[in-house]
Amino acid sequence: MAEQGKKSFAQKIKSKYRLVLYNDSTYEEALSFRLSKLNVFAYFGSVIILLIFLIILLVAYTPLRELIPHVPDGKLQQNIIMNAVRIDSLDYRLKTRDLYYLDNIKRILSDQEPVSFLEETDSVSRPEDITFSKSAYDSILRKEIEAADQFALSLTQSKDKNKGIEYTHFFNPLSKGIVNNAFDPSTKHFGVDIVSELNEGVKSTLDGTVILATWTLTTGHVIQIQHPNNLVSVYKHNAVLFKEQGDKVKAGEVIAIIGNSGEQTTGPHLHFELWYNGTPVNPEDYIVF
Repeated sequence: MAEQGKKSFAQKIKSKYRLVLYNDSTYEEALSFRLSKLNVFAYFGSVIILLIFLIILLVAYTPLRELIPHVPDGKLQQNIIMNAVRIDSLDYRLKTRDLYYLDNIKRILSDQEPVSFLEETDSVSRPEDITFSKSAYDSILRKEIEAADQFALSLTQSKDKNKGIEYTHFFNPLSKGIVNNAFDPSTKHFGVDIVSELNEGVKSTLDGTVILATWTLTTGHVIQIQHPNNLVSVYKHNAVLFKEQGDKVKAGEVIAIIGNSGEQTTGPHLHFELWYNGTPVNPEDYIVF
């Protein structure tokens, strides 16, 4: 009896029915369909599944999802990401500060000198890890400066090397410039700051040998030149250096380009120092800028 009931149900859903559409005026058959209950269920089920799939796509990949309550919009998501980054950075700074103070407290208790916070936390404290790429503009500017340097005047040094600094004729390191920060040893400002035009060539003040050509975090590109009569000239905050350690230079020869490199600078300028017998002297006493 159960098998007959099952077969009866299967036969019912598979039984064919004809749906006929007639013309109301002529009673002519216009359209007819031959269907079963199983076909109707399958058709409507497929349509429902397709509609559900399309609705999911619309909600997931269109702005319609923002109409759903508790779903953040694009701007809110961006703010959430930025806040997460800021919180992570703040957490790192707090941990670093705490470690810094704890370490210094330990040093003070053990009669050791405290360390600088900047030295411990600065991510660019190793200048050897910093690389600079040359641009096409840099190469063109270098050629222009070198071409102009062919006509530089090399002043004749005093034949008597035993004479002092007062008998030395210095070449102005900048063709045009204005001193905006004077020599002041009381504030450890052992030179003069000279403001000049952009891309102005920095020239050697005397004949000599380059003893230092490097980059530092505080003073940027720095070059130092050893001259006769125990004179040393220093040029800081340059944009680029044209000489290397050990190079021989002539007075008036271009050695760098004025720049704004290093942390201890507030704008493009040249910091120029003059040392005589190991002591800094005021460059304005010997050079007219």
